[in-house]
This record gives sequence, C-alpha cells and structure tokens, in this order.
Amino acid sequence: MSPVLVILLLSASLLSPGDGGKVLVFPVDGSHWLNMKILLEALHSRGHEITVFRSSTSWYISEFSPLYTSITIAQEQPENIESQKVMTSFLERSMEIRRNEGTLWAFFQFYRNLFNLFGGVGKNGAVKMVISIFENETLIKQLNETGYDLFLTDPAFPGGVLLAHYLKLPLVLNVRWLPGGEGHFAIAPSPLSYIPAVFSHLSDKMHFLQRLHNIIFHIMMIYKQYYVSGPKYQDICDKYFEDNVDTLSLTQGADLWLMRVDFTFDFPRPTMPNVIYIGGFQGKPSKPLSTELEAFVQSSGEHGVIVMTLGTLLSDLGPEVSETFASAFAGLPQKVLWRHIGKQPAALGNNTMLVEWLPQNDILGHPKTKVFITHGGTNGIYEAIYHGVPVLGIPLILDQYDNIIRLKARGVAEIVDVTKMTANSLKSALKSILDPEKPYKQNMVKLSQLHHDKPMKPIDSAIFWIEHVMRHRGAPHLRSESYKMPWYAFHCLDVMAFCLAIVLLIILLIWVSCRTCIRCLIRNRKSKVE
Repeated sequence: MSPVLVILLLSASLLSPGDGGKVLVFPVDGSHWLNMKILLEALHSRGHEITVFRSSTSWYISEFSPLYTSITIAQEQPENIESQKVMTSFLERSMEIRRNEGTLWAFFQFYRNLFNLFGGVGKNGAVKMVISIFENETLIKQLNETGYDLFLTDPAFPGGVLLAHYLKLPLVLNVRWLPGGEGHFAIAPSPLSYIPAVFSHLSDKMHFLQRLHNIIFHIMMIYKQYYVSGPKYQDICDKYFEDNVDTLSLTQGADLWLMRVDFTFDFPRPTMPNVIYIGGFQGKPSKPLSTELEAFVQSSGEHGVIVMTLGTLLSDLGPEVSETFASAFAGLPQKVLWRHIGKQPAALGNNTMLVEWLPQNDILGHPKTKVFITHGGTNGIYEAIYHGVPVLGIPLILDQYDNIIRLKARGVAEIVDVTKMTANSLKSALKSILDPEKPYKQNMVKLSQLHHDKPMKPIDSAIFWIEHVMRHRGAPHLRSESYKMPWYAFHCLDVMAFCLAIVLLIILLIWVSCRTCIRCLIRNRKSKVE
C-alpha cells in the first residue's frame, strides 16, 4: 500500500461516521442558508448529529428536516433582512440613487440607504432572537447538558458568535461578510493600497485617486461596524458577559474561518493560518435536463444558449426593464432561457423561453450554454466558474458589483449598469462576450481549470477542518492573538511614539548643549575683550 493512500485512510479514520460529533448551528436565513445547508448535508453524511436554531418566522429554514433537529425561537418579525418586501424596497431606492452616481449626494444617500437596511427591522429581529435564547434558562441548561462539540455559525449577523461565547464552545465561522464588511478585514492585514474595500467598485490595481477613494469607503464600513450594526449587539455583551468583550473581538477569536471565496475569484491578499478557503464548495457536476429544457437547448443549433437569472429576491425589475431585456434578446441568434417573474414582455422573441425556476447548475453545465447573465450572487458566480461559462453581470445591490468587478479583472465578464441599460447596449455586450475572436470563453475555461486543480475539493476541505476543530476541542494553535492587542499596540504606534520621543529628547539635549556651549564661548570672548 502506498504511503499516500495510508495517510488518506488514517485521516479518514480519525473521525469516522460512527464517531460523529454534536454540532450546534446558528445560521443566517435567506440566501446565506443555502450555503450553510450544503455544509450540513456533508456533515450529516459523516454521521454528525446536527441541531439548528431557527426563527418561527424563518423563510428558508424548515422546522423539520432529515439533516438536523431544529430549535425554533418564537419571533414576531424576521431575524434577517432578506424578505421580499424589504429587499424590493431597498433595490428600488438603490436604483434611484445610482441614476445620480458620481455625485456627493449619491454617495451619502447610498450609505444612508445601506445603514437603514442593516440598522432596521432585520437587525432588530436578530438581536431579539439572541436575547430570547439568553433569557430562556431552561433552553440554556439543556444546551449545556447536551455536550456539543462545536458551534457553527455565519457571522453576517453575529448572534451566533455571542451564543458560542456564552456556551463556551469551539467556534467555526462559515463566512464571507461581517457587519463591518468583508471578513478578511477583521482578521488579516489588509493594505488598502491594493485590497479594494467593500462597495468601492475597484480592482487590485489602483492609482492615487482610487486609493484615496478606497480609504474613504473603508472608513464608512468602520463607521457601520461601530455605530450602525454594532451598538445593539454590544448591549447584549455588556448585559450578559463579564469579561468586557465586544462582538468584533469575539468574532476575531473564532477557531476557524471557512471563507467562501478562493483566489481564482478573489484578488491575492495576506491571510491567516486559521482561514480555510472553500470558494466553490457548492460546485457539482451537472445532471441531465428535463425533456422540455433539453429540446429547447438542442434547438439552438450552433449558436447555443444564453441563460439569465437575477436570483430569487430580485427577479422582477419592473415592466420597463423587462421590455429592454426582451427586445435585446429578440435580436440575437442564440436561444435564451430566462428565469422571469411577472408579466410577459410584449417584445418577447420566439427565441426566448420564460421559466419561473430553472436548474441553474445543470443548465450552466450543458455544453451549449454560451453566456450566463447574472446579478452577481456568489453561488451563481462559482457555478459559472465551475462549468467555465463567461458572465455578463447586471449587478443590483450590496456586494454584487464588487463580485462582477473581480470577474471582469480576470477577463471573463462584462458589466452592464441596469440604470443606464438600453436594448442596444445590452445586445452589444452580449455580442462582445459571444465573439469567438475575443478571449472571454478561453479565459473562463482557464479559470475553471485553476479552480478544479486543487489537492482536495472545497467541501472536503471544509469538513476536514471542521472535524479537526472537533477532535482537538478548538484550534488555538492556528489563531493569532493579535486581536487582543489595543489598536495602538497592534500598529506599534506606542513603539514609534517612544522612539520618536527618544529622538526628540536627543535632539533637544544636543540643542541645549550647543546653545550652552555657544553662550559660554560668547561669555569668554566678552571677558577677554574687557
């Protein structure tokens, strides 16, 4: 038996399905749950016993599941911002602001809209859910007596981080976003000279004005962390914890960060030993299409198919925008499969099929799929990378523009601004991506090859490291303790101030000595003259 095979068998046997642990999960509802559920399916297949917190108002998280046992917390309002009403209102306001993009007014209105979203009803619901758990002494006692091995949470809303600290359990984060922005900024050195801040719409190549722009956007996210998202969670820390902590330091103290990106997508940057990159962990081979869809795809001939979906929450952008899409599609030789909600556009061509739902991964994996039109959600982007399909981005809100910027920087995508889009500009962008003389397809195939060329599949890596934390009751050997340092000590400002003080003292002593010597010389000369 080869040494490599022996090592793999030993690793697999360290925590076999028969030795499964107990995992307590505090997810974020909405699209974030789709990511978490994939991890839970993998953990369940390994024999782990999973318990999931959910709100009674949960939209995505089922009370009953073969994967887990649920603990339902009674709530009057959703614990997450992702509801159709909230997100539709946010999108409408965002599009109004983008029509005036580039002005100082638009900048402040953008952040006002953002802060209202994250400081409003969704956050209040999440805070109340955490307080309900802390106040339920029977539930807390039951949780402590169950003997969980690990706490798994998404820290986009940090309620799970607080509960893990309260229960003193090893903490694993399924993460990309924190209340203060992208997760790396909280845990790893993040030079703003080449790491774009959230919402900056920049790549890793910036000139002076762009770096200035980048710093301003980063400052706004720091403000959001401490004055918009943080205060109500800090109230929980002050009330229930005696060790003078805050949500950011508790998050930074997590044992393991399962980061939902990789460096085929994201820009290279400094990182830390306890950050495990699982970007594309949702990727899987495509399955055969239904008879109806397969017949439609095959009818496209040599021209192929364009697939369009703008996600679950934001599918209907109104009749005017829908007519623009329909008109552009009607002028193309390709067939178009469009996930569309709402009234059928009058300009709809014979080459376009409207569906209320489509098997996104399966259609992206079909050899006749030529372009993927997407709003820029992470799941869809990684499925496109997995299957090597170039992208036309129609970013709408939040991180979507930054996501498409990363693909554009790789030469695999183009961006169309929905607030300025016309049928001609949309058609022109699609023709550019479809042009065999241009390298969009070749670049995406290369990106897909890089994404697949790894020693372990991302989902296997995630499960290995989760089980590593369970086996060792944490991973302090991977975690930097720098987050416990005051900010001035972290940046060595106290050392620099001390060195500066010594230099100034030496200069002062030299100046005083020289001045004294000069005075003595002057006095001696006067004495000789007299």
